[in-house]
Amino acid sequence: MKQSGAAGRLATFRLLVQRFAFLSLIVASVALMILGKADIILIERTRALVADALAPVLDAMSRPAATVAMVTQNFHELANLRTENARLREENARLMHWQTVARRLESENVVLHESLNVIPDPDPAFVTARVIGDMGSAFGHSMLLGAGSKDGIRKGQAVLSGEILVGHIAEVGLRSSRMLLITDINARTPILVESTRTRAILSGDNSGRPRLTYVAGSPNIAVGDRIITAASGGAFPPGLPIGVVSSVSDGVIRVDPFVQRHHLEFVSVVDFGLGGIIPFERPPPPERRRKSKDKEKEE
Repeated sequence: MKQSGAAGRLATFRLLVQRFAFLSLIVASVALMILGKADIILIERTRALVADALAPVLDAMSRPAATVAMVTQNFHELANLRTENARLREENARLMHWQTVARRLESENVVLHESLNVIPDPDPAFVTARVIGDMGSAFGHSMLLGAGSKDGIRKGQAVLSGEILVGHIAEVGLRSSRMLLITDINARTPILVESTRTRAILSGDNSGRPRLTYVAGSPNIAVGDRIITAASGGAFPPGLPIGVVSSVSDGVIRVDPFVQRHHLEFVSVVDFGLGGIIPFERPPPPERRRKSKDKEKEE
């Protein structure tokens, strides 16, 4: 009897809720409107707090796939953290080993130079210039530098980015100069394959990867071999790094330069005292000028 009475009261309550639910919602809406008119600041603060509390939930519900992907990525990163840490430890140990080897070779090199009385190479003069214009197109790769003859720049001088050869000076104005990149179709750079000491010519073809031509003999050139400058023709000093061999297929050897043209902002125009590419006239020394002036006075 007690259970039947409780069930009857529950059914009666549900019936009352169903009958007056719509009316209750209308009354609650009117009450909220009146409260909003009475205290606008309180309603705005409450609305802001509710919005702040629900914003992360609504954002996650609106982007479930992105949320799940982010959580999964975080778990993967945490799982790979130990492997990455172990790899970095091995790499650090390997670098420390090569640092020790480099220091030992440096000390041996100093001793050998002193024993053989080797004359060191002179320190070349250089000018640092900003790249102010990219004149590259499908028909040529060159750049305009914001330094010219008044700054000591002459034709044929090597242009470096750090220690890496990127081109040479082809034209010189009073306040600007044009640099011809090693990838230009008119560029011909004598090179050496560092591992085999094989001589060749690096020929540009207006692409990002120049090719090797006139390779001496029949060497075994492999992908990854470093390419450096050769002293042939008095164009560049030996040993300047250029790039690495990127592909060897069907007799065509391509080289990937260490520095790409779109990375160049500042370059060093270096005077090694060579004029093999484009001979240039050096200004006569002051003594010759004085002698010529004396001759003019005598005449």
